Amino acid sequence: MLVDVIIPAYKPGEKFRKLLTMLAAQSYPVHKVIVINTEKEYWNSGEFENIVDMEVHHITKQEFDHGATRHMAMELSRADAAVCMTDDAVPANEKLIESLVTALNQKGPEGETVIAAYARQLPDKSCGFVEAYTRAFNYPSESQIKTKKDLGELGIKTYFASNVCCAYRRELYLARGGFIRRAIFNEDMIFAGQAIQAGYAVAYAADALVVHSHNYTYLQQFRRNFDLAVSQTDHPEVFAGVPSESEGIRLVKKSAAFLIKSGKAWLLPDLVLKSGFKYMGYRLGKMYRRLPQKAILFCTMNRSYWEKEERSKSL
Repeated sequence: MLVDVIIPAYKPGEKFRKLLTMLAAQSYPVHKVIVINTEKEYWNSGEFENIVDMEVHHITKQEFDHGATRHMAMELSRADAAVCMTDDAVPANEKLIESLVTALNQKGPEGETVIAAYARQLPDKSCGFVEAYTRAFNYPSESQIKTKKDLGELGIKTYFASNVCCAYRRELYLARGGFIRRAIFNEDMIFAGQAIQAGYAVAYAADALVVHSHNYTYLQQFRRNFDLAVSQTDHPEVFAGVPSESEGIRLVKKSAAFLIKSGKAWLLPDLVLKSGFKYMGYRLGKMYRRLPQKAILFCTMNRSYWEKEERSKSL
């Protein structure tokens, strides 16, 4: 199976250099790295050349879209499998690509074809204690193959996948139409949900490890969850009937219990505040169609998405 790696980049720095270095050291060879870089002025070719076989395509910030940009790279690839990654996700070891390919070659419990396989995300050294637990909650140590029969037990988590590091069977990806071309966020989960509904399987490869985490502020958590809810509201064909709120409540309860058990109860107020900002962002995102444009621009993490929409309406 020939494998390409697809990376949208914006102001790439040290983590991106480490990512490329680790891709070059993989036990399963990477055929090509396809980078879609936003704004050519932020690209320093001399810093990244000669690390891997890489082709770079430059776009403007106005052209970037979470779904369309990745789909553009998928169409540029000629490999059997394409691994979507972000420019700040660093392989934890040399077995990342090998583990993802192994997961793609598995079958579901009733012979379902695995169309996508996503990696386990580990917190980096600077990650906060609560966020590190959230990583462990969302990315446990056990691998799993998910199909539509898991909806009753797993709910919304059945559709969970992450383009921080996710491998796709490229021909099947293209045959299913690929990522939505206009995506504020969550293009990976929308694709996974539609594929699972169509009878495919999605694998979680717990032995495919990348280091990736964020220390978001309260406002950043609010805005991220606002955009998440917008994506779910815009795609009821995937998310209707599988609400996210129960999973969010379970995460808060588990996190609180973990803090108490770990002797860090003093972090509970921080957990409560973060959870409150997340919930407020999510609820506002669910009702975004009733909000004025100024309010939406304050709430979102992706202002260019809305500004692009306004431009298209005026044409």
